[in-house]
Amino acid sequence: MSREKATERPSWAPPILRGVRMEAALRMLELDVRRRLDGLLQGNHLGLVPGPGTEPGEARTYQPGDDVRRMDWAVTARTTVPHIRETVADRELETWVAMDLSPSLDFGTAACEKRDLAIAAMAAVAHLTRGGGNRIGAAVSTGADNLRIPARGGLAHARGMIRKIAEMPRAEEGTRGDLAALLEQLRRPPRRRGLIVVISDFLGGMEWQRPLRALSARHDIVAIEIVDPRDVDLPEVGTVVLSDPESGRQREVTASALLRKEFNAAAAEHRAEVAAGLRRAGAGHLVLRTDSDWIADTVRFVVARKRRWSGGVA
Repeated sequence: MSREKATERPSWAPPILRGVRMEAALRMLELDVRRRLDGLLQGNHLGLVPGPGTEPGEARTYQPGDDVRRMDWAVTARTTVPHIRETVADRELETWVAMDLSPSLDFGTAACEKRDLAIAAMAAVAHLTRGGGNRIGAAVSTGADNLRIPARGGLAHARGMIRKIAEMPRAEEGTRGDLAALLEQLRRPPRRRGLIVVISDFLGGMEWQRPLRALSARHDIVAIEIVDPRDVDLPEVGTVVLSDPESGRQREVTASALLRKEFNAAAAEHRAEVAAGLRRAGAGHLVLRTDSDWIADTVRFVVARKRRWSGGVA
């Protein structure tokens, strides 16, 4: 049975990052990310922050279409004419990744587990933001253990960081993650303006909204939502055991037409609430699914983001 599944595994699926073949899987992941991202982006790393920069520069009169988040209220009040503050392009980018690896990600019904896809997304972020003196660090939580990796540059650092994250022990079932507390780790002490990437399935409560909005006042935010088909759709499978890995509770139910309709509606409502919360924080929102080509989805997101910044149509 396992051999049959292996032959059906899509070519775009991230490697399974566990077991004795961990090192080989990590090398395969790196090669796949480099080959496909460079090929699809034609060698030009558009980056996740293609804007003009974050360091404050000169103030100028507001023009229609300018980003209102850059309004300079002090100059506006003094002159009674709306002004925005220009920004100076950063020579170096510091990226911090807040990575949620709580038990709800130790699950997957399509090409991979959500945990594998989250680590693959981390590898893509490291690749897209590498070079030019840029630095990347990470704060990771499984709900039971926390890992903080200082921001440094270089390929060796990126490889070591991804390996450490992939090797983190999984939390026991019944362990609850806390994304809000994870984001708070990046608020203190305050650090220079840069990019914050949040990788999570965003299941559970919405307490993360407040610290994310606080971070967005100083940093550019990109949220990567990891989704499995069973997070959003309950198929017609007869009797099934539903399990919450972060509380340990289980319930046997019959997947009737009414139950499936209610489950799907509740899942859609939660995802809409997550998307609205991310919009309010001014975050870019990338959805990666375990049943979709995650690298192609990443490329589409990066290209659309670049077009928006340059004034084109996304």
